[in-house]
Amino acid sequence: MASSPDSFNTMTDDERQIFDYLIKPNDSYDRNGVYWADLNPFQRFRFVSSYDASEAKRELRNIWAMAKKDPLAPFGYYVRNMVIPGAGLGLEGYVLFSIGNIKPLFQAAFASCWKANKICNKTWIEAVEYLEICGIIVGQLLVGIIGDWLGRRWGLIQDATIMFIGLLMLTAAWGVTENGWVICYVWSLFFYGIGVGGEYPMTATSGMENAVGSGKVSTKEDRLHRGRKVTSAFLMQGWGQFFNQVILILLLLIFHHGSGNAPYSKVAAQWTYRISFAIPAVGTLWLVYYRTFKMKAAGKQLAAAKKKSKVTGYDTYSLKMTFTYFGPRMIATAGGWFANDVFFYGNKLFQSEFIHEITNNGTSIMPGWLYNLINVGVSLVGYYLASFLIDNKLYGRKWMQMVGFLMDFILFVIPAFHFEYYKTPEHIGEFQAMYFLSSFFNQFGPNAVTFLVAAEVYPTPIRATAHGFSAACGKLGALLAAVMYNYITTEQKFHVVPWFGLGGMIVTLLFLPDTTGLDLKEQERRWQFIRAGREHDYHGVAVHSKHLSWWERFRGVGKYYDPNADYSQKIEDLRGDWEACQARKADEKAGQYEDDNVHDETEWSSDVSTYFEKTRNRPGMVDQEKYRSGSDGNGASSSDEKIA
Repeated sequence: MASSPDSFNTMTDDERQIFDYLIKPNDSYDRNGVYWADLNPFQRFRFVSSYDASEAKRELRNIWAMAKKDPLAPFGYYVRNMVIPGAGLGLEGYVLFSIGNIKPLFQAAFASCWKANKICNKTWIEAVEYLEICGIIVGQLLVGIIGDWLGRRWGLIQDATIMFIGLLMLTAAWGVTENGWVICYVWSLFFYGIGVGGEYPMTATSGMENAVGSGKVSTKEDRLHRGRKVTSAFLMQGWGQFFNQVILILLLLIFHHGSGNAPYSKVAAQWTYRISFAIPAVGTLWLVYYRTFKMKAAGKQLAAAKKKSKVTGYDTYSLKMTFTYFGPRMIATAGGWFANDVFFYGNKLFQSEFIHEITNNGTSIMPGWLYNLINVGVSLVGYYLASFLIDNKLYGRKWMQMVGFLMDFILFVIPAFHFEYYKTPEHIGEFQAMYFLSSFFNQFGPNAVTFLVAAEVYPTPIRATAHGFSAACGKLGALLAAVMYNYITTEQKFHVVPWFGLGGMIVTLLFLPDTTGLDLKEQERRWQFIRAGREHDYHGVAVHSKHLSWWERFRGVGKYYDPNADYSQKIEDLRGDWEACQARKADEKAGQYEDDNVHDETEWSSDVSTYFEKTRNRPGMVDQEKYRSGSDGNGASSSDEKIA
């Protein structure tokens, strides 16, 4: 309900400035109060470039100030805000990619089992990849639901505990026969995979929601750096791969008498792989402790959203409404992740081909490990560049994912139709270049973006479920690749893989909204209107055409966008927050209020309080209060989200 004209006429200049500061922050609105996406292209470029440059200078000044007080302070800040939130993904990246790295060592040291399949069942050998992926899918779906049902903190603790037990099982895996050992190893991987799968929705949602905070007014950190915070946690997966490869090389040199060349003894192989799994077990045990005792507020955003909607337990109504209103977004996040994982798996095709040519089919596993180390280094460059540019309003999420898919499509199509040409020793260098470039654009593109947007484009009550579902669809892509590649030739693989990149780009173009620069709390505010059955009454920037997919624009979702009506509406939202705050203070004085640790008190300025006091009995107040206290009978509260 918009404020009456009379109430706005009584607003002083100081009061208007305060409301502009709260409702139209200068990182999203120009000096005339125009939203950045409403500016013409030239003005938009100038506004975004100018503000980003000033923000970069501010951050550099802060880093320099920290360094002057303590040279290690910037590193400590990075560890607290990027490394620790992504520790789970770093540990799972270490272990999961270790499975592929140690397989050549097993094939060389246990050839009759892992390579010739004379004493081991071939089905169980192949199940190493299949059951690992199946375990991850189970974890993504199961823990995604648990994270929305019981809370983020419980999901985080559960993931770390499962991964720790799984690492103990992998380290101690054994059998009376080598085939028995393989079976034990496979099921240990499946169990570990459940914890890994849960890391995806839990790390994404908790990292994103902690970046936002739980106050009434949204923060600049959310609007400008939300994507960087989440992708910085995600890129720890790349560091996990890097350290795994380094440690495997060092362990093999230690236990194989300082040499990395064949033949490899069974004893050296056993010590190398078991110690490599024991190392992350220590880190995972610490992660269990940290999440149990140091992350007690991880689920605060979810608790606040449930309280607002008057929901306990799992919010099935929100799940139903999400599929009703955001179903096409599921096509984008799940379909894009599916296409990306086919590519991510297919990237290894390049490596096997050019290593085969360079080493003349040698028996040493070291060249493969060393080239993989280089590839991980290139991937890390892509991870970090994605982290730096994913919040840039002129490029951002959608363009990054589309360009990444397109470049991977091109880099796979070229060798597909000139396969024999690039396999020759004269052109193997070009083959290597395409391999490294495809890895770079996969990280600086869909691999980073899919992880972020699969949580970002959905409402808080079912965010972990939606992310887990999208991630599980991605692993189905990896499973498809793992199965399909066993039945087609290498050249045929290069003919099949590129089209998933093209398909991913098209799905992104049609169905993925661009949330770059969009306040996450503004999305939650829109969700409260949708949940109350009043979608048409929301007029904010979450329905601006810039933040809608092509499909949503075609359906006319953006027709309700009205900046002036939204400004009035936000003032009424603030009024409701202010009145609720006054009521709580009154209850506290009377000794009737119990702190539930969900509400964060906002310090209201005297100008804002004065304005709300003098316009308290304005026309239209009754209708506004009726809307605030209503319910649709399905546990769906009709209260507004607080100011974004």
